[in-house]
Amino acid sequence: KHTILNEEEKKVVFEKFDISSKNLPKISTTDPVVKEIGAKEGDVLKIDRKSPVSGSTTYYRIVAKKKK
Repeated sequence: KHTILNEEEKKVVFEKFDISSKNLPKISTTDPVVKEIGAKEGDVLKIDRKSPVSGSTTYYRIVAKKKK
């Protein structure tokens, strides 16, 4: 499940992990999921994945243009 975070949610994530947007892994603006949910460059996505070991894991990615 991919969710676009609002500004307040982004602030909470950045404070919780003591990071900035530059520290997040990138996901391309051309990724099919990014297109499907209407995310734009600079948006932060919360990605929830099911895991047989841990039950569920959350990842964060920032939407960035693919470099040529």
